[in-house]
Amino acid sequence: MLKVLFVCTGNICRSPLAQGVFEKIVRERGLSKLFYCDSAGTQGYHVGAPADRRARQTAARHGIALTHSARKLSGDDFGEFDYLVAMDEGHLDTMRSLSYRSTGFDFNDNLLRYRDFDPLGHDSEPDGRSVPDPYYEDMAAFENVYEIVARCGKHFLDFLVEKHKLHS
Repeated sequence: MLKVLFVCTGNICRSPLAQGVFEKIVRERGLSKLFYCDSAGTQGYHVGAPADRRARQTAARHGIALTHSARKLSGDDFGEFDYLVAMDEGHLDTMRSLSYRSTGFDFNDNLLRYRDFDPLGHDSEPDGRSVPDPYYEDMAAFENVYEIVARCGKHFLDFLVEKHKLHS
């Protein structure tokens, strides 16, 4: 079983949405028994809180129920999960630092930036290497995040299926 952890700042917007969307894609491909997914935040601002209301509403419009409670990324996650997927460069930097401080090992092959799996590319956007943070934005920003994580999720799953020779 492959274990995937999606990581953003507070674990109430981007990472729970990415997790929910990825789990739906995995289910639709008949691969659920091969994956365990979770999400976490680099900061502990919202520990125990549900996903942001707007993230839950966006997910629900696409047939996804977000039931996750926010949690903070821990050093133990680096030994527990096969892949830790950052929503932006800052998260990736934090993950690299924490992984080395927690374990003494460099987990760079297992630490990924989700937007690197976006088939539309990302050079045209101001911070195109990141899944943008919708927290201070309107519902359209959450829908944009949904569209990005849906694209990334399909190609991330293709990457994992190919790399690990997975089949249902």
